[in-house]
Amino acid sequence: MSVPKSRILDLLKVQCRIFSTTFNPERLRTGNKILRQRLKGPAIASYYPRKVVTMRDLMKAYPDLETWDEEQEDRLEGLALKKQRGKGAPKKKRSAEESKKFANRKKKPTMVL
Repeated sequence: MSVPKSRILDLLKVQCRIFSTTFNPERLRTGNKILRQRLKGPAIASYYPRKVVTMRDLMKAYPDLETWDEEQEDRLEGLALKKQRGKGAPKKKRSAEESKKFANRKKKPTMVL
């Protein structure tokens, strides 16, 4: 004795209503499992301590005080070394005419040994 499919679907609907689950007879992937989970954002945000004060904040707050930002000095020194080796940032174009002037210039061929 077999039970009609409509009767089984009605039973599934009632079951889902009782246990407060979603009715999905085709068993499609809906992402409901993920959506029911607790949000992780607040827990992750509270894990890392907040930044209190940086050297830049101190320099802005007390401009007359002589301060030394070691990280900034290291960064500027590295940029100067790169510029000496020719690896620095390219020069910015100042006007549209200047950019056209450089666009028409052909590169000189280099010899490969």
